[in-house]
Amino acid sequence: MALKDFKDAVVVITGGASGIGLATAQALSSAGAHLVLADINEQGLQQAAEQVKKSGTNGRVITKRTDVTSEEQVQELMQAALDTYGRIDVVVTSAGIGRGGPIDMFSGQEMQTIMNINFMGTYHCVRAALPAMRQQQSGHFVFLSSAAGKLGVPLLSAYCASKWAVRGFSSALRAEFYGSGIDITTVYPSWVDTPMTRQEGMEFMNVEAKLSAEQVAGEILQAVLQGRHDLTLAPDEDTEKLLQIMQNNPDKAEQLAGQALQQRLQQLAGGMA
Repeated sequence: MALKDFKDAVVVITGGASGIGLATAQALSSAGAHLVLADINEQGLQQAAEQVKKSGTNGRVITKRTDVTSEEQVQELMQAALDTYGRIDVVVTSAGIGRGGPIDMFSGQEMQTIMNINFMGTYHCVRAALPAMRQQQSGHFVFLSSAAGKLGVPLLSAYCASKWAVRGFSSALRAEFYGSGIDITTVYPSWVDTPMTRQEGMEFMNVEAKLSAEQVAGEILQAVLQGRHDLTLAPDEDTEKLLQIMQNNPDKAEQLAGQALQQRLQQLAGGMA
């Protein structure tokens, strides 16, 4: 059953110290929700909580330093939510990282780290929150995937793998949860103006972030209230076209993505000559 509003709803948000997680926390607090913010960055987490409290209404905010790759710590996070509020209505799995580079230079450890945070972190959240939601016969998960969870993006193979995993996981779980009162919204934004898009190495991707974290957060709240399963946000024309082509002709989409990368590399090489 979809929520009618967020007043007094209990929401757990991983990756709550920055980016989409923080923006979503602020939007939910303004809507009257009670929050549990989690992040591995404890100092950033405390600063985020202060920001949320300033922008919120009467909703409470607690924090819990959490490494989402640790099943035990995620279990403790959900227990903290239950101990404080007595229920869990929504879980937003926003914790994630993105690193790029050619697969030849991408180590197994780097690949494992991305999968552990982006996918296994989502898995741990479901497993930890599910018993409470089963007992309530209600609950809603919001999984942060990416437009890269629907496309093949060269130089982002590990990130794509993790976000495609989130996509497949959410589809299977929606079928598994059918009739249970528990639902999932999967979010597929294109480039968002967050620290990830400004990190070293992203110049090869020709990134143009046309989404703000606040825009994504606002869309997430509406999607949950509407019970939407797929929230794809691609305001940039190139990504939107590529998503449409991918639906009908995956081979063509991969070819176009490869050609665009080669053109970008030639431009960079020309600029350094």
